[in-house]
Amino acid sequence: MSSSPTLDLIDRKIIAALMEDATTPIAQIADKVGLSQTPCWKRIQKLESTGVLTRRVALADPGLLGFGLTVFVGIEAPDHGSTWREAFARAISRLPEVMEAWRMAGDVDYLLRVAVPDMAAYDAFYRALTDAVPIKNVTSQFAMERLRYTTAYPVNTRDR
Repeated sequence: MSSSPTLDLIDRKIIAALMEDATTPIAQIADKVGLSQTPCWKRIQKLESTGVLTRRVALADPGLLGFGLTVFVGIEAPDHGSTWREAFARAISRLPEVMEAWRMAGDVDYLLRVAVPDMAAYDAFYRALTDAVPIKNVTSQFAMERLRYTTAYPVNTRDR
């Protein structure tokens, strides 16, 4: 785990503004955080170069893109050696339906968030995954409704 850079109040406000809308013009962000444009831009560049800000992306509605089914897939590994872990990592990197993959503690070893158009597409994904690497057990949980979704972390934008 890497050490966290020290973020002051202005850095945290800049980060919060960009997580809310990465297309916000620098002038607006600068005004919001109490800086002029050049120092604000330099702080953004530093946040990017230190890895605090990793990417700026557009978020899309999965349903409108034809991905109406979200499945949380629990994986139990047949073994925990590096050979299997590396094969599993390669396998899921080749499956674009995998939106997130987490190594877990607890009942399952890995948890995947998978986006597919429908049950037939999930079945094809399931077959591709289980053909790609040996798996002890797969547990699928189908999401019925997304109640809350955000990509923005709850960064403290108040002076501590």
